[in-house]
Amino acid sequence: MIGLYNKLNKLQEDNKNIKVSIIGAGLMGKGLVSQMMLVKGMVPSLVVSNKISDAVEAYTLAGVSRDDIVVAKTLSEINLAMESNKYVVTDITEYGTKGNLIDVVVDATGVPNAGATIAMDSINNKKHIVMLNVEADTVIGPILNKLAKEAGVVYTGTAGDEPGSVKEIFDFAETTGFEVLAIGKGKNNPIDYNATPDSVREKALKSKLNPKKLASFVDGTNTMVEMAAMANSTGFIPDIRGGYGPTTTVDNLPKIYSLKEDGGILDKYKIVDYAHGIAPGVFVIVTTSLPQVHHEMQFLKMGPGPNYVLYRPYHLTSLETPISIASAYLYNEPTIAPKYNKPVAEVITMAKKDLKAGERLDGMGEYTILGSIDTYEVAKKENLVPIGLIDNNTIVKRDIKKGEFITYDMVELDTTTEIYKLRNIQDKI
Repeated sequence: MIGLYNKLNKLQEDNKNIKVSIIGAGLMGKGLVSQMMLVKGMVPSLVVSNKISDAVEAYTLAGVSRDDIVVAKTLSEINLAMESNKYVVTDITEYGTKGNLIDVVVDATGVPNAGATIAMDSINNKKHIVMLNVEADTVIGPILNKLAKEAGVVYTGTAGDEPGSVKEIFDFAETTGFEVLAIGKGKNNPIDYNATPDSVREKALKSKLNPKKLASFVDGTNTMVEMAAMANSTGFIPDIRGGYGPTTTVDNLPKIYSLKEDGGILDKYKIVDYAHGIAPGVFVIVTTSLPQVHHEMQFLKMGPGPNYVLYRPYHLTSLETPISIASAYLYNEPTIAPKYNKPVAEVITMAKKDLKAGERLDGMGEYTILGSIDTYEVAKKENLVPIGLIDNNTIVKRDIKKGEFITYDMVELDTTTEIYKLRNIQDKI
């Protein structure tokens, strides 16, 4: 980390900056713009939102004068304004990846198909792409990562989101020689499979959060998506469909995440899971084969062993994204990216209510579907649809019962979307 800090300082001293485009000006996008104002050697040059007022507010909340903000409608206007060191906003998404001076693009939309298009446009325009859009990553991250490498740019998830925070500890543990047994995250509240934007609207608006986003937290879909990103970056898999989700304390995590024959809940090691009672933290369970290492861990008050927990009690979401931006630009390194050319875990789709033939579906955090996690191999064998492929153009072909998992033959997907096309290519690799 000190290396990044020194290099960013040097950029600032040399009157240079990493120029960043942020696409999406919701809670995460606005937070990132403000935080980036405090980072040396980096500037949020362009903010893209389908609501110009949100993009402008992202800057004014960060202390930028309205006179220093240019509303651009053409790419040439964006390029001219950036050359004049103005802050630029636009409502045309594709321009977020095409500005001449843009070095790094951040997708903060959280919309799967939008993420697919933004990532592909960034790669084609030779821009590093930082995905705050884990919803898209879990569907097509492997193919995007492959294409980015071929283009000579970085495809990465973000520091600060739970998958990135877990990967930070995972890398630390493996680098120092520990054997990693399990990885996971805390969940803030009990899962309510019936949560909809309507049921969480009041709470969402108090937090200045999109009700659909909050509903995806409450119904568990977001947790499943984050676990899948952890799995796909490490090769770890869920032990059971949907995960265990025990209620526990941090100190008890090593016992909980041990094998059943040793008093724990696991059938096997190298798994991903989530737990209540430890949020907003993330954890990695480790062990060692050498007695002297056990002795020192116990001396260091890490517990009685043989399993130990490495726990981070916070994750700062988009406020940590500057780390991923700098790592991509300065070191050509991702914070977190898929390990293989195919997923190892899949976020599969469950009916949130009884569905009738001819009915249209929607998306994550809405009214008709929610997500669960299983291995990619099981999902493939059972013909289960990844939730990120479903949108409001998806049509139900036969009646589906609430709680039933949705297979490809049950629905007619929109095959014209960028995410569907990329997934099709990925599945053929």
